[in-house]
Amino acid sequence: MTVEEIKQLDKKYYMNTFGDRLPVAFEKGSGMKLYTAGGEVYHDFLGGIAVNALGHSHPAFVNALSEQLSKLLHTSSLYYIENQARLAEKIVNKTCADRVFFANSGAEANEGAFKLAKIYHHKKNDGRYEIITLDSSFHGRTLATVAATGQPKYQKPYKPLTPGFIQVEPNNFEAVEAAVTDKTAAIMIELIQGESGVHPMDKEYVEKLRKLCDDNDILLIFDEVQTGMGRTGCLTAAELYGVEPDVFTLAKALGGGIPIGAVCAKEKFAEAFSPGDHGTTFGGNPFSTAAGLAVFDIFEREGLVENVRLMGLYFRTKLEELQKRFPDKIKEVRGAGLLIGIEFAPEYARGIYDEMFHKHYLTSLCGGVTMRLAPPLIIKQSDIDAFCDALENTLLK
Repeated sequence: MTVEEIKQLDKKYYMNTFGDRLPVAFEKGSGMKLYTAGGEVYHDFLGGIAVNALGHSHPAFVNALSEQLSKLLHTSSLYYIENQARLAEKIVNKTCADRVFFANSGAEANEGAFKLAKIYHHKKNDGRYEIITLDSSFHGRTLATVAATGQPKYQKPYKPLTPGFIQVEPNNFEAVEAAVTDKTAAIMIELIQGESGVHPMDKEYVEKLRKLCDDNDILLIFDEVQTGMGRTGCLTAAELYGVEPDVFTLAKALGGGIPIGAVCAKEKFAEAFSPGDHGTTFGGNPFSTAAGLAVFDIFEREGLVENVRLMGLYFRTKLEELQKRFPDKIKEVRGAGLLIGIEFAPEYARGIYDEMFHKHYLTSLCGGVTMRLAPPLIIKQSDIDAFCDALENTLLK
């Protein structure tokens, strides 16, 4: 089918939640590249929004999924699942978590974290139920995660919102401290706010949050849906900050393109879930957890987290050189590892983004001014050089 034919089907039959999308549809992918049915090549610097950590059609990943597909897809959580248990073990051994629960997405993982925080305090009978999150945050599209998301544009159509969520200014410890009451159950943050334009939290701020939570029996939750699984040059962004959360969530890159989410918690809080308190039909099934195991295996064999550290530094250096040359157009380069935001002057941002798409480079534009880059973790210097050359030529116009 042509793009126009697909577009007409979409307009007729699909709910109009995405509006007019970018005028391209892909038929196949390989490594850092995506291909249209007509053979046009696009360079993927968004990775399915930080999902395709292994790139496209990674041979070892395809083989692992093909083998699992030929054996077993789904059985339900009524029975023990070997891959589920092994992937939980892998996450625990690689992070500060003691236990894991698998869900289907990042939003669902965040919902699980909210439930865990609330049931922990419910079983203590201390009356705590409020969860503090941050302005400009993004935690998902369900009703509870929309209430947690600190962006009015996502909340307005769904008011009255799920109660118990309070937003405060990011990187402002006094604002969090003032919002804490005897009803506060948890504080949830993204260590780097991705959707709002790649805004990192300050290390001192995160350290103070850890102490505040310790002193008041409040759960500290890190939403690592976008920053987890090597994206920042560490397996989790928490490692960059040297601060361990009580609970953190994973999704996106954990499945390498197969839907999966995870609630990961310290034992003290994980044990608040008793049989029947939480559940899932699809979460952690044999296929999705086979994907997670394959992602970990390829990460380790190919040294992809180390590659993120090296390539992230190289990419930032190249972009900062462009910033120095074009200070009227590039206002700031920020982020960590291979989660990078390039903030442009407002009058240039859309034009630069559109031109890079016309040059067949896939990115996203956050808040109308910041180009977000979250490429596959297999990226090489030559890929970065080509992107920066294309961006330089665009800036020269």
